[in-house]
Amino acid sequence: MLGLAQSSVTTQLQALERTTGEPLFVRHARGIRPTATADQLAARIAGPLDALAAAAGAGTEKEAPVVRIGGAAEFLARVAMPALAPSIAHGLRVAATAGLAESLLDELRAGSLDLVVSAVRPRGRSLSAMALMDEEFVLVGSPALGIRPHPDLRPEGIDAVPLLAYAQDLPILRRYWRHAFGIRLEREPALIAPDLRALAAAAVAGAGVTALPGYLIADQLADGTLIVLRPTDDPPINTLFLARRPGPLSDSVATVESALRAAVRGL
Repeated sequence: MLGLAQSSVTTQLQALERTTGEPLFVRHARGIRPTATADQLAARIAGPLDALAAAAGAGTEKEAPVVRIGGAAEFLARVAMPALAPSIAHGLRVAATAGLAESLLDELRAGSLDLVVSAVRPRGRSLSAMALMDEEFVLVGSPALGIRPHPDLRPEGIDAVPLLAYAQDLPILRRYWRHAFGIRLEREPALIAPDLRALAAAAVAGAGVTALPGYLIADQLADGTLIVLRPTDDPPINTLFLARRPGPLSDSVATVESALRAAVRGL
């Protein structure tokens, strides 16, 4: 993408490692990962490099830089894309990458992304991260299941109803059971789909019950195709963090941050 030969990059990295006296990257199952020394070096030079790029482009007409944002596919679709649409229509350029939090944070550290909405707080000091919003999870199902919503609904009341899960180990449902019922969930899922929108669609169609973030299914709750089976003022929550790569905040990245913050305030 940069028009550089691999051998040239390798030579430059080797020279940089000789200068620092430490390795900058280590290999792992998915490729390479920067070391702590590399993260510190990146944080120190990001500002000067951005300033150099800005100075080199001063007085020239060029397209706005692409803001590279990562997050869960469901959040990108339900919140990020509608929030960014007005700015995109007026010239903002965005490239979105869906994935799991740890992998996206690795890409952020490596400089492949500018912003990541993460369910995991980044470790270390190389990334700037602030709480963006709390997802509130609700237990839902179709009215066709015939389950009467009640604040004191117990798991025994839905033992015969299939469970719809994000993964085989039921990460969201196990957390819901522990928080709401105070017990460990021991059941097997009837459906596994690694997309919360797919679980919502299956629940609307009457396949079973599942736990989902309320904002993701606001339309279905409003039109009655899904109902909250256990209404409560103390739902399980999951904090999402907005993390960005080191260096000065560009106008384009600031626009994206502002739009996301405004969007979650309205949820």
